[in-house]
Amino acid sequence: MISTFPTLPSKTTLSQLPSLPDATVVDELLLEALRQFPHKIIVLDDDPTGVQTVHGVSVYTDWTTESIEAGFSEDQSMFFILTNSRGFTREETKRVHEEIAATVQAVSDQRNQPFILISRGDSTLRGHYPLETDVLRQTLEQTSSDSFDGEILMPFFQEGGRYTIDDVHYVLEEDTLVPAGQTEFAKDRTFGYSASHLGEWAEEKSGGAFAADAVVSLSLKDLRQLRLDSLVAQLMAAQDFNKIIINATDYLDVKVATIALIRAMNAGKRFLFRTAAAFTKVIGGIDQRPLLTREELLSDTTPGGLIMVGSHVQKTTEQLAALKTCDFIHFIEFDVHLVLQPEQFKQEVDRIIATTEQLIESGQTVAVYTRRERLDLGENQQEEELKLSIKISDAVTSIVSRLHVRPSYIIAKGGITSSDIGTTGLRVKRATVAGQIKPGIPVWTTGAESKFPGLTYVIFPGNVGSKTTLKEVAELLHT
Repeated sequence: MISTFPTLPSKTTLSQLPSLPDATVVDELLLEALRQFPHKIIVLDDDPTGVQTVHGVSVYTDWTTESIEAGFSEDQSMFFILTNSRGFTREETKRVHEEIAATVQAVSDQRNQPFILISRGDSTLRGHYPLETDVLRQTLEQTSSDSFDGEILMPFFQEGGRYTIDDVHYVLEEDTLVPAGQTEFAKDRTFGYSASHLGEWAEEKSGGAFAADAVVSLSLKDLRQLRLDSLVAQLMAAQDFNKIIINATDYLDVKVATIALIRAMNAGKRFLFRTAAAFTKVIGGIDQRPLLTREELLSDTTPGGLIMVGSHVQKTTEQLAALKTCDFIHFIEFDVHLVLQPEQFKQEVDRIIATTEQLIESGQTVAVYTRRERLDLGENQQEEELKLSIKISDAVTSIVSRLHVRPSYIIAKGGITSSDIGTTGLRVKRATVAGQIKPGIPVWTTGAESKFPGLTYVIFPGNVGSKTTLKEVAELLHT
């Protein structure tokens, strides 16, 4: 197993890998496979950033029978359910995934329509894993006669520079491929890890319940030489919920893997999926479209926009620093450490809401950002810190929910921040993904039931983009 990396590979490593197959041949094979795949594709998104590769699909922000039936009834083969589970405790995550799995199975049985479930997780490997897929598996096996043969691990996400080579997952930082376990994301206080080899990562996260050397690996060599019979044979041999790693550094790798997966599933194999956003685009048959323009997103309106910055990863802090060079934005710092002093915390929230409302109404764009230093309660306090972060997120959300004036747009920076603002602040029940404003940065058009119907809502992941990308998005939307 690979566990040490004395010399980090550079970006040029990607060009030294086996040659890619003919794109026309792969696309024809994929189109034929998708035509023969009758399953409804349901993506459980642990924060709203999972739609960062798709467009023209629905996102439901609850998992009632009504919403799931609506998703099954759509002509589109795929729909998303936003769980926001990355902001949940373990118990909440377990309960929600039990509810979703049971309801999906019941609707599927009633309609006699097969389905697959994709647990869309973070491309830098954070989140409630393996809890989410374990709960889905157990619930579905209890409520149906089927059992799962394997779990697909595919964290590849080209738009964010996330690549898997020889079963090791990398994050592209500048021109260097850094093993995921050596990045700041692996140091997450709630979802941290140390392994970069996905087999070792699965073993680490499962507390040894899964052995790294038992992993099945679909290699780049087999994928790029279109050894489909060999790939399908590997998938057909999987059993007992074995972990199956998909290596990928290009969308063509994902497409070939998808062809093999569909062939195996059509032959009777059943898989659960833990993937990043690239796979959803391919399995959903979503075509490529240009980045969204200002004209597509905004009409000429007088109120200012609203930018909410909540993510605390270093990339967001750097992007905020670049954003602060925009002279058309008024910046307000939210001292979230006051959460430890409830009365002062309430006064701080009231101050921000009053100022924000006044400025937006006057035509000024406002950026509210949380204090950059993380609230650290010390060792072994992860659950308490998560509970405090929920209180902070609720306060950030209230800034939007208590607005009386409609901003011309809203940008939310960070997965949990954008989820809470969308579901609670804007009261969205169903949104449509308009597309992306920058690679990996999706835009919702809010539904008729929401606080501001038809609003352009930019969901900006905490770990995506260069230092200037947030600034570029704000400048694009500026009148």
